[in-house]
Amino acid sequence: MTPDYLLTSLIVILLPGTGVLYTLAFGLGRGWRASVWAALGCTLGIVPHIAASIVGLAALLHASALAFQIVKYLGVAYLFYMAWGVWRDGGALQVSAPSASTSPARIVANGVLLNLLNPKLSLFFLAFLPQFVPANAPDVTSSMLGLAGTFMLLTFVVFVGYGAFASATRRYVISSPRVLLWLRCGFAGAFGALGLRLALSDR
Repeated sequence: MTPDYLLTSLIVILLPGTGVLYTLAFGLGRGWRASVWAALGCTLGIVPHIAASIVGLAALLHASALAFQIVKYLGVAYLFYMAWGVWRDGGALQVSAPSASTSPARIVANGVLLNLLNPKLSLFFLAFLPQFVPANAPDVTSSMLGLAGTFMLLTFVVFVGYGAFASATRRYVISSPRVLLWLRCGFAGAFGALGLRLALSDR
């Protein structure tokens, strides 16, 4: 495990994306515990992409335009669904009583889906992980699994940090209906923009 790999991974993870937005939304709307579940879901959503990259399935997405487009537009539809949910009733930003709050299982499941339905993640890991495998590594698969595990651990830690920051500002947010409205509009717009970006992107 080289410092270059750790630094590159941190930069990639820190960049705002769907997982960061999802975790921030739950931190602001439901508090720190909910944000931890959101972070866990987004982290687990990386597993299928890492597995696909290691066994070479990502190459299928790269070679097959149809397979890539199907997964991509499923992801686009889900991002638009998330945007609509936040815009309509608050979604993750809806402040509710504990008895009415979203269950941890559902928070995790939605986080998994957010990352699962993004085919570009598989292609990213296919290109990213092999660069940091030593040329003389006796077992390439084990080396890639170690790198992937480190990436997932860093993802979870960073996302929990994002959630903690969001939950720390939660009292101010929920005490101001105007701020909450602006946040709802902002998160809905961000999810919609990410969906549009994915829809217009090439491989």
